[in-house]
Amino acid sequence: MKPLILITNDDGIEAKGIHHLADCVADMGDIYVVAPRHPHSGQSSAFTVNAPLHITEHEAYNSARMFSVTGTPVDCVKLSMHHILPRRPDLLLSGVNHGSNAGNSIIYSGTMGAAFEGCMQGIPSVGYSLLHHSLKADFTECTPHIVHITRRVLAQGLPEGVCLNVNFPAKVKIEGMKVVRAAKSHWTEEYQEYLDPHGKPFFWLTGRIVNEEIGNPDTDLYWLDHNFATIVPARADQNATDAIPVIQKSLL
Repeated sequence: MKPLILITNDDGIEAKGIHHLADCVADMGDIYVVAPRHPHSGQSSAFTVNAPLHITEHEAYNSARMFSVTGTPVDCVKLSMHHILPRRPDLLLSGVNHGSNAGNSIIYSGTMGAAFEGCMQGIPSVGYSLLHHSLKADFTECTPHIVHITRRVLAQGLPEGVCLNVNFPAKVKIEGMKVVRAAKSHWTEEYQEYLDPHGKPFFWLTGRIVNEEIGNPDTDLYWLDHNFATIVPARADQNATDAIPVIQKSLL
């Protein structure tokens, strides 16, 4: 039986990145693409609670079965497991995202929200992102690295409770890959104020990420700046177990 690979994203079923990802793994198994009908960037692990969800099957793409869901990336994973896939997937891939999920962006990422959902269900899961927001972004340089990582994870699996956050630099020759940690960073979260036609103000998010560890080779933002792809092992489990003794001493 061929491996079953579930692919999703947060940019929507029409995104170029998800089609590129399907192309990269087309010969690795039975491919199911289940993605949001419309973009859901920045949705993290959000899922739909008080609204109905609809599933639509689309024309197959490069032998992959294609479905869209009127919900978030996590909705796509949950519905895939319960109503779309013929069996439990051997691998979950999310992306390729149009834009960075390096540094602290992983917290906000719908791409990685889907990967975390798969990870929590015990499925080896990888999120792929390209540091380029254009809908016409060129994913060519990513291809050999996506193929390599996916084949290895499919063959060897991942440690329990661990998924991968993979980011690729854009518009450059990728020099190689580095397994590192996410850089300490933050978003300025600056909002630009505008006036609507009625003279009422509205606000548009225009923030940028600020690297708090410039020059630190242990981090993803450092190596992305040096034209390397980065692989960050991540956990959905956010327990700060190392802080338990400190909190016990402080509060109990």
